[in-house]
Amino acid sequence: MSKNLQRIYIEGYKSIQLADVDIKNLNILIGANGSGKSNFISVFSFLRNVIEQRLQSVVREKGGADRLFFLGGKNTEEIKISLDFQPNYYNLILKPTLTDSLFIESEHTGFQSAQYANPYWELISAGANESNLKKAAKSEKISKYVYDTLFNWRVYHFHDTSDSAKAKKTAQINDNLYFKEDASNLASFLFLMQEAYSNHYDRIEKTIALVVPMFSEFVLRPDPLNPETIRLEWLSKNSDHIFSASDLSDGSLRFICLCVLLLQPQPYRPDLILLDEPELGLHPSAIQILGGLLKKTAHFSQLIVSTQSADLVSCFEPEDIIVVKSNEGKSSFERLAEEELKDWLTEYSLGEIWEKNIIGGRP
Repeated sequence: MSKNLQRIYIEGYKSIQLADVDIKNLNILIGANGSGKSNFISVFSFLRNVIEQRLQSVVREKGGADRLFFLGGKNTEEIKISLDFQPNYYNLILKPTLTDSLFIESEHTGFQSAQYANPYWELISAGANESNLKKAAKSEKISKYVYDTLFNWRVYHFHDTSDSAKAKKTAQINDNLYFKEDASNLASFLFLMQEAYSNHYDRIEKTIALVVPMFSEFVLRPDPLNPETIRLEWLSKNSDHIFSASDLSDGSLRFICLCVLLLQPQPYRPDLILLDEPELGLHPSAIQILGGLLKKTAHFSQLIVSTQSADLVSCFEPEDIIVVKSNEGKSSFERLAEEELKDWLTEYSLGEIWEKNIIGGRP
């Protein structure tokens, strides 16, 4: 695994007044609704928009800068985000404009050399409407390392299983550079694995069959009338009829997307994967399989996962869990320690301990 994110510092963002969180290979966020789990994950989506020079557009989409500040702009003067993924660092400070938008007060990249006690910092942007990281990465070595790392972090959302869900749509057959965050290239990415990574492809089909009883195999073929496109099709164990993605249940489609994400070949795996409540719509037996997939994936990619499922929590160790709590609208983040729970763990699973409100993070 390349550069791991070791720590993230967030100040003034949504419900997060101040958070300094250590990040390990496996990070499971638990907490009540509204505690700040989704806000924490959204920091990474927000950063992606920033480095892709979409700051102004995302602020407009969110309804103005005031909605991004902790308790609004009257109570918070700036948003700070600092990332430690040694040997590199990235620091960003955002401040409000008079027109309810944001500007970049300062943007720094950093590098830690073994020869020096303190990191070397380079100011790449100040007083700007958009990030300069992408541009600086074309000519400056440290900025390139930082940009490439942040670009490789991905926040995945498979919640949309409606008729208009992108995973159900026809895709360009060559749209397979990486598995997209909204699964819009599900069919084309599976087609790539079928053709070039048969072992991974077979493992995906077998894992899906454990959860979707009627599933037999995918039917992946270019559209005969337009060979540049492809759509997801599959066979049932009980019929010769070819089914489409629209014939899958919501939970089945989500689980297929999760399998592709977590079982994809190493060259395509993001270094950091973020998932918000991946257990939605899954049967308890499927949640157990999902837990196993997440633990295996953590050997290759860092994971930050929020969940409301006690069954999923029981799949992990206490040190994997970050309890998110809210007090007067302010989110806090605390990683569990096994030593403090060892007596409870002799009789109860970790999920049961959470349900009993021993570790907090409950309504």
